[in-house]
Amino acid sequence: MRDVAVIGVGMTKFGKFLDRGLKDLAREAVTEALQSAGLDRSRVEVAVVGNAVAGLITGQEMIRGQVVLRDLGIGGIPVVNAENACASSSTAFHLAWMYVASGLYDVALALGMEKLYHEDKRLSFRAIGTAVDMEKFQKKGADDSAAMVPGEGAGEKRTMFMDFYANFARQYMEKYGATKEDFARVAVKNHWHGSLNPKAQYREVYTLEDVLNAPVVAEPLTRPMCSPIGDGAAAAILVPASRAREFTSRPVFVRASVLVSGADHAPGEPTAPERAARRAYEMAGLGPEDLDVIELHDAAAPAELIIYEELGLCPRGEAPGLLRSGYTKLGGRLPVNPSGGLISKGHPVGATGIAQICEIFWQLRGEAGERQVEGARVGLTENAGGMIKGDVAASSIHILSL
Repeated sequence: MRDVAVIGVGMTKFGKFLDRGLKDLAREAVTEALQSAGLDRSRVEVAVVGNAVAGLITGQEMIRGQVVLRDLGIGGIPVVNAENACASSSTAFHLAWMYVASGLYDVALALGMEKLYHEDKRLSFRAIGTAVDMEKFQKKGADDSAAMVPGEGAGEKRTMFMDFYANFARQYMEKYGATKEDFARVAVKNHWHGSLNPKAQYREVYTLEDVLNAPVVAEPLTRPMCSPIGDGAAAAILVPASRAREFTSRPVFVRASVLVSGADHAPGEPTAPERAARRAYEMAGLGPEDLDVIELHDAAAPAELIIYEELGLCPRGEAPGLLRSGYTKLGGRLPVNPSGGLISKGHPVGATGIAQICEIFWQLRGEAGERQVEGARVGLTENAGGMIKGDVAASSIHILSL
């Protein structure tokens, strides 16, 4: 297997764009990525396109990548469509990495794109809610896990996943003594980070009191603790590391690319993100102590604290203390979600994974502006999608470095 480098990235601002379609969003992201890499579109040899719910929102099924890329003047090459819930575009990146690492192709495009906003917001909520075992939910209204029991209004007034995260939050509070304030501090941090990101969907700054006093979505989660739906696209160009400096003097190298699925496991056994993280650290020859910056899947504030522990940043139950110490905010030892994370930057699900790659790329190259992590040389992304029996359905970890 060959070493692989990222030579260019691009993404749209995330937000509510009822007047923009997938083609328009993808065009902006791909054009920026090609310009960043100094490449003409004719040099792309293979493309992998991640998307989760276009079929349910726009009606476009089966050939989403081909439809979008043909409109950009990219045709004739292999185009692979990757659908893997919220991990769709990190899966696309993983597949593009494999194409280049295997030696089959030298220039790969990974694209993630999503249109979630619709005039009928319930359609968006219901689309996201299909990332579960639908057969079980249709029969019983719940999964086998006690955490996966949606409350009244789920799928109509909010995504069903906010109820799942609320259940996880309550379990975490009961087990470790965490408080609603601990989750609110995640939101305060990430919204402050997002205020520094011109591509973030929300750029408001919140105090702890603002977050705690905001409308409740699903107890104990208030609105600023929850990621919004959104529209957007993100893209990356991958080449063999041995050829990277033909294109740029500042390539970013892929040290690890891991994709796993959830599995049945007993309490205390590793979750999918834990297994993915361990494999990624082994592949990269690094540990959590070597990281300088992280982008992780904070679909709701409690998820960030749980993922700290799954990534090995601290022992079980100690994530709230790590957060309170300032360790994971800009200026701390290991900033997490300097982009604003899903809570502030936004979460157009099929674009999220590559958007995380974009942020780490910019951070490592010193191009992150006001939110720059000083001296960042090694970064990690954690992206997950779907849920079955209380564990994520798909989990992806990438480690990148200079």
